[in-house]
Amino acid sequence: MASKKTVLVMQAVQAKATADATLDFDASKRVLRKFRLVFNTVKAHFQSIEKKVGIGGAQVWALSVIANNEGIGVNDLALSLDIHQTTASNLVRGLVKLEMIEVQKKGTDRRTVQLHILPAGVKILKKSPGPYSGVLPHALSQLDAKALERLDKDLEKLLRLINADADAARIPLGQK
Repeated sequence: MASKKTVLVMQAVQAKATADATLDFDASKRVLRKFRLVFNTVKAHFQSIEKKVGIGGAQVWALSVIANNEGIGVNDLALSLDIHQTTASNLVRGLVKLEMIEVQKKGTDRRTVQLHILPAGVKILKKSPGPYSGVLPHALSQLDAKALERLDKDLEKLLRLINADADAARIPLGQK
């Protein structure tokens, strides 16, 4: 039979373990709520853009990059938006169809194209609420290097636990 002191120690250990488990559970709920808040804020921002200007947030961001880098190519656009080249090509195709940008082929290599914003694209940018890149990339760009490094490492752990599809990392949140 255990001594009274041993029973009290065991009860204290069990109470601490229960308290730790409760804190972990509460912490996971708090973090989940923050993820929901982040993604719902992103979604609301892109919905407000689309409601105000009639095109998606990814298209607005692409327009802003083209406006600020006249003559940019599709590959450089993809790099600027941190998306796959085929995704950038699809954005360009949609913007050309809407007559917001034009594609020109100049120079010796006729396979490469230069993108130029048209007046309809400029009009959209003037009407569009900022930031053009979206609220999440804008906020991340304002974090200091140490905070970004910590966040990167912690998110890497989380992504491993949920078996995330790495290909999804290059699809813009604001893309339809």
